[in-house]
Amino acid sequence: MSHAYGPSDETESLAVLDRALELGVTFWDTSDSYGTGANEELLARALAGRRDQVTLATKFGIVSAPGVHTVQRVRGDAAYVRQACEASLRRLGTDVIDLYYQHRVDVTVPIEETVGAMAELVAAGKVRHLGLSEVTASELRRAHAIHPIAAVQSEWSLWSRDVEEAVVPTCGELGVGFVSYSPLGRGFLTGTLDTLDGLAGDDFRRSQPRLQESTIAVNRGLVGEVRALAAEAGIPAAQVALAWVHHRGEIWNLPVVPIPGTRRVRWLEQNAAAVDVVLPPEAIERLDGLATRVVGDRHVQMGLTSAGGRD
Repeated sequence: MSHAYGPSDETESLAVLDRALELGVTFWDTSDSYGTGANEELLARALAGRRDQVTLATKFGIVSAPGVHTVQRVRGDAAYVRQACEASLRRLGTDVIDLYYQHRVDVTVPIEETVGAMAELVAAGKVRHLGLSEVTASELRRAHAIHPIAAVQSEWSLWSRDVEEAVVPTCGELGVGFVSYSPLGRGFLTGTLDTLDGLAGDDFRRSQPRLQESTIAVNRGLVGEVRALAAEAGIPAAQVALAWVHHRGEIWNLPVVPIPGTRRVRWLEQNAAAVDVVLPPEAIERLDGLATRVVGDRHVQMGLTSAGGRD
């Protein structure tokens, strides 16, 4: 609502958040890097007088200049952890963060130091649970040995399944929940983003490897199959993509919470209804093979902003 996807409308964003509460969507995910703090402030306004109605998650670690969508640096040193938490608490207008994530691992700082500082926040009553985003399986194990990790957040969708190799099994072993970001492929898997022509000039999707001129045509074919299956089932393609993520959680016996972002009430309502969609086995079989056909890395700057390139 405040970052990366072009201009936003605060009045409409607040209406979406109001409707989310009405629908029982009570897990809200943000970060201090979204709009360089603006999104946390937006949620504070939305939650005024009703903070206790949501499980509030935010993140720290990505440092970028105002208005810039690319990472300038990643910080995980203990002093910064404490500083970032205090700033988020202030912007969110709350005394406690329910789930506090390290947004990206700082490879220059032992994860034990970072999680140790995060654990101190729990002991101080400023944070309830700890999370990690874009972490490797071995980093998760090291972190979990310092303090229980409640959730890992990484990209997991019909066209991004690399986490199933090691991270997802490790989450299952350790009893760590999984929060799937970009479960709709940044809108592409909904079938409504056939071209980038209508996107704002500063929309970060213009830089995504899978949406470039050399890759988008092939990937559009993959989405065509999702749309075809959705048409057969009489539901939107977005619900097919989200139902598939829910199904993967059942396969791995793992609590999985997808967090599709939206700025529109109608898309919110459509996404929320996906919890009631059960895909038949033949549909699952058709969908399971799509990820092998994707062209392009899943994220720009893989070495810096994701677990790609680490063990």
